[in-house]
Amino acid sequence: MNETWDSEGPGVLRLPSGRLVRGRALRRPLPPGPVPGYAVHLLGKRPPDVPWEADWLLWPDFRLPGDPVRARAVLTGAWERAAGERVEVACGGGRGRTGTALACLAVLDGVPAERAVEFVRRHYDARAVETPWQKRYVRRFAA
Repeated sequence: MNETWDSEGPGVLRLPSGRLVRGRALRRPLPPGPVPGYAVHLLGKRPPDVPWEADWLLWPDFRLPGDPVRARAVLTGAWERAAGERVEVACGGGRGRTGTALACLAVLDGVPAERAVEFVRRHYDARAVETPWQKRYVRRFAA
């Protein structure tokens, strides 16, 4: 697949490089329009199957990823794929875990780690990244 998101689509975040990634709440219906080519689901339990390629990161609500090494690898892969594919990052509510993951993608894209949460809050959702430990995870993601 060599198609990306419409930059004006719901939940779409434009990273400084121009890569587009969609954040979404899995508890809400799938937005109209194209579906992801690849998704990262951030949940405390295995998500239902979807008709596109997806990875699941064990990531309980209001917490951090269960396997930080795997989380880094999956998020790095998502960032790489976003250069030419429709990549979606989603958790139950679409704010805490999704915002944290999007902030990590922003770090990978060159946003300084100490400004990545602010970047995601400004360009994705003002309430993204919900807990102090999620903010700390983003700050340390660059290391």
